[in-house]
Amino acid sequence: MPTVLVPLAQGCEELEAVTIIDLLRRAGIQVISAGLDEQPVTASRGVVLIPDMTLDQAIQQYSFDMVALPGGLPGADHLNQDPRIQKLLKDMHQQGKYTAAICAAPKVLATAGLLENRTTTSYPGVLESLTLPTTRITNESVVKDGFIITSRGPGTAMDFALTLIETLMGPSVRKNVETALVRAG
Repeated sequence: MPTVLVPLAQGCEELEAVTIIDLLRRAGIQVISAGLDEQPVTASRGVVLIPDMTLDQAIQQYSFDMVALPGGLPGADHLNQDPRIQKLLKDMHQQGKYTAAICAAPKVLATAGLLENRTTTSYPGVLESLTLPTTRITNESVVKDGFIITSRGPGTAMDFALTLIETLMGPSVRKNVETALVRAG
């Protein structure tokens, strides 16, 4: 079973964090939510999230197949400024493992140098405000380029999570999860 780390920072976008965690668990993926410290996480709209463990504990106890970063502000800024997150993303990339980010969090991938010569997306204006001369920025809902998956924001969180499921578990598992959600179609 694949294992995915979802780091939770103060001020993260709760809709994105919960959607990623919930849908991946529905698919039978082991999801570890990890706070940057031992405190409950107060998300951007005031919802309080209780991580499974701290980031330090998660890094010591698990090997991950994917790291999926929820966005939101200032959550994405906290992730971006955390040297453990930056090191983990670079290590995952070097090992040919997946890194994924939604909303404002693709800037964390940019800081780690993972978006060079890639096609990506983010919340409008987030990546455009950075100097990324070799990065192609699109307004697609979800973009998969090699081992990097990015998405736009809260409205695309379900499509993002379903893409993560398909990437790790295949199209049939994605279809089973999506069918059970009774999405309009």
